[in-house]
Amino acid sequence: MSKSKIIAFKKPGDISEDPLTELLRTGARQLIANAVEAELYGYLRQFIGLKDENGHQQIVRNGYLPERELQTGIGPVAVRVPKIRDKRGQGIKFNSTLLPPYVRKTRSIEEVLPWLYLKGISTGDFQEALQALLGRDAKGLSASTISRCKQIWEEEHDAWNRRRMENKRYVYIWADGVYFNIRSDDAKQCILVIIGVTEHGRKEFVAIEDGYRESEQSWSELLLRLKAQGLGHAPKLAVGDGALGFWKALSKVFPKTVQQRCWVHKTANVLNKVPKLVQPKVKQALHEIWMAPTKQDAFNAFDVALSTYSAKYPKAMECLEKDKEQMLAFYNFPAIHWQHIRTSNPIESTFATVRLRTAKTRGCIARHTILAMVYKLGQSAQKRWRKLRGFKLLAEVIRGVQFKDGESVTSLTDSELNRAIV
Repeated sequence: MSKSKIIAFKKPGDISEDPLTELLRTGARQLIANAVEAELYGYLRQFIGLKDENGHQQIVRNGYLPERELQTGIGPVAVRVPKIRDKRGQGIKFNSTLLPPYVRKTRSIEEVLPWLYLKGISTGDFQEALQALLGRDAKGLSASTISRCKQIWEEEHDAWNRRRMENKRYVYIWADGVYFNIRSDDAKQCILVIIGVTEHGRKEFVAIEDGYRESEQSWSELLLRLKAQGLGHAPKLAVGDGALGFWKALSKVFPKTVQQRCWVHKTANVLNKVPKLVQPKVKQALHEIWMAPTKQDAFNAFDVALSTYSAKYPKAMECLEKDKEQMLAFYNFPAIHWQHIRTSNPIESTFATVRLRTAKTRGCIARHTILAMVYKLGQSAQKRWRKLRGFKLLAEVIRGVQFKDGESVTSLTDSELNRAIV
């Protein structure tokens, strides 16, 4: 199905855009385009049996009407409405009730964009939002039209999930299980997410998939599927929460991948086990560990924290000491990458806006719908991600150059480099 051409727009006088606002605008523009295409699809279906003696359709799609601007409260939007051709010459035309010729401006779009994306995407909400956007006389807002819009998202996510990945190589990956307010009998369900950085320093989504309580089985199925789709190169480093079943699955599917535990998750887990009055001091002690200039300094800071707080808060210090080596794996990678690979922040920051939307939804969202929503918002957010700082050093990591305390310490021969690349 072809898509209407929608140009980007900005509010006059705006100098900077916050990520949430841009997500709202991008999603709304795509929603309008999908809605018009879905309306055309429904219109053509009523003529599906109208064919000539050779079996050819008599009512067919025939390009677009001239582009026009729709004036909105946040600036002009250029839109093109598709048109049809009646081969019989009886003058059947497609007149969009969503974007009729007389619609040139609307005052309600400024109000409906945040409402639409903060209230959720149930069929009823979509219909009401589009009515506010395009006028109460828009007759194309049937349940089937709205369902078609959502179906497009789901089909896109499904196709993306089955894409081939032979040409992909991810040097670092971040993994996490994300929970939402989902209409399901099983509250243990979650969405498994992986973000990777390519050898060129670009971050992108690798997987967005159903999971069961972040279990080893769920992660194994996901990783094996990625491998079957052509992801043959093991990531050099994986970052995530220590509680994930991801680590056992990773050890089986990509055993050579180095494991780095997320310091944000570790800090939260430790602080939850000490009184609030003590939390600032303990947090500072943890800060001294992961901000230490060398791995040995980090070990020394570990010892200081353990000796200071173990007697009074043994459970907190047991939590801190767990996965000690994996907490400091980042020291064996370029120092300029440390701020990226010490935490799973790429996932946390991206899904903060998605959680905001689902938290404000009146009713739970169906699983297949939220998967498609997460995919669409993720793809939109991905376009604004910046390259990894010091991305040129990723080539050194791929080649197998060894790093100590963030600095390169080896110089490989040509044969060693070839073996490391393979």
